[in-house]
Amino acid sequence: MNYDIRFKRIYQPADATDGTRILVDRLWPRGQRKEDLALDEWYADASPSAGLRQCWHRDELTEDAFANAYRHQLDQEPGTLLPLLRAARAGTLTLLTASREPEHSHLPILRRALLDALEAEDAADRDDPASPTCYGQSKS
Repeated sequence: MNYDIRFKRIYQPADATDGTRILVDRLWPRGQRKEDLALDEWYADASPSAGLRQCWHRDELTEDAFANAYRHQLDQEPGTLLPLLRAARAGTLTLLTASREPEHSHLPILRRALLDALEAEDAADRDDPASPTCYGQSKS
């Protein structure tokens, strides 16, 4: 199945094709009032931990090291992804960040983790046998 998971800056205007819009940052974006944003939810739990985020912003990690550490965090707490997986299954999901360059933020890593989890769930559903046919007698 194909899933439409996009990402963009919180400061960009909302678009009718965005679907469910979820802010996935640990910190609230500066200068933004909640009522001014077309936001369905703020879900900080799926963002990088405070320590990892700080190391990344201080340039203490390469992009690959950050990606590996963040993916490890997500893999350690798979339940964290559940609200985002539900939103992705319901239709278009737009992940939002205050980062100046969303394509060089945590969002591509999160998107890949979500797509991998959705693919694994879909594969498990395909591999499970269908429920057995009921041969019970109907009363006519």
